[in-house]
Amino acid sequence: MFEKLALMEEKYEEISNKLSDPDVVNDNKLYTQLMREFKNMTPIIEKYREYKAVSDNYSEAKELLDNGGLDKDFKEMVQAEYDEAKEGLERISEELKILLLPKDPNDDKNVIIEIRGGAGGEEASLFANSLYRMYTMYAEARGWKQEILNANDTELGGFKEISFLIEGDGAYSRLKYESGVHRVQRVPETESQGRIHTSTVTVAVLVEADDVELEINPTDLKIDYFRASGAGGQHINKTESAVRITHLPTNVVVECQDERSQHKNKDKAMKILRSRLYEALQEEQNAKIASERKMQVGTGDRSERIRTYNYPQGRLTDHRIGLTIYRLEDILNGNLDEVFDALATADQAAKLANQEA
Repeated sequence: MFEKLALMEEKYEEISNKLSDPDVVNDNKLYTQLMREFKNMTPIIEKYREYKAVSDNYSEAKELLDNGGLDKDFKEMVQAEYDEAKEGLERISEELKILLLPKDPNDDKNVIIEIRGGAGGEEASLFANSLYRMYTMYAEARGWKQEILNANDTELGGFKEISFLIEGDGAYSRLKYESGVHRVQRVPETESQGRIHTSTVTVAVLVEADDVELEINPTDLKIDYFRASGAGGQHINKTESAVRITHLPTNVVVECQDERSQHKNKDKAMKILRSRLYEALQEEQNAKIASERKMQVGTGDRSERIRTYNYPQGRLTDHRIGLTIYRLEDILNGNLDEVFDALATADQAAKLANQEA
């Protein structure tokens, strides 16, 4: 590991020098590429340099203790420095192992989140709206942008389904564990008897794929235009502004009716289609790597029940890692970092265990 880190530090210095070269600065593409690489390497190199500094302290203290001849007070001080340095080396070494884990190449990308009401009828649709609000409040707190791509709302203010884009640095790294079935237990807003019902909502988190990553042949597309329908669609249902795109080779179908403009709906539908096809391509690649699949903490499996939101107890439970938090209202207001941090830590631990096995 440390030979690899020494070579990485050399490369880091080379990139640092290149970034101050006028020829590189004037080459926007090269400069952006090197700056991204430099940024990704910085936390690893900083931690490695911390390790070297602590290692020097450890070696000096050990040498003094091994040579002997120290008076009692000075020996106690050196021993304390030795113990502290030894403990620091073990801690930093573990931190370096985590930093050196292969990084998900999609972590810095934007995401498209699709939320669909499942079992529970109108109550599921209302909870789909609650989850949409939760994610967008989280995005807002981090200074990320969000844009609705398509929405099929209900008369009572819920969503049968909604797709929206979240743009922000590291969006996928934080939200990628959200794919799956989310279960809610609460007294429905649509009833007054006071009985607790269970409903489900399905969430899919897709990487926003660009044209370079995924080229779509226009001849593979069947595009239909129709009138928008559903609550909220009345203002545009007199013209065929809604768009349905079918990718013929895979039979993936995407609809978009959120905008008044046919052109805008088509652009948004293509954005969703590209991300769904990119996800299918990734799943195919991941399926070939069984060990990688074992390391993941439920990323991507839409049929897996991942979480329960229990309103009467004010409890959130993530079933994948056994996490229970009694701050449901706070979490539904977008304060999700505790959940996301726990999921990321569990994923890192599983990957480390797999690497050491």
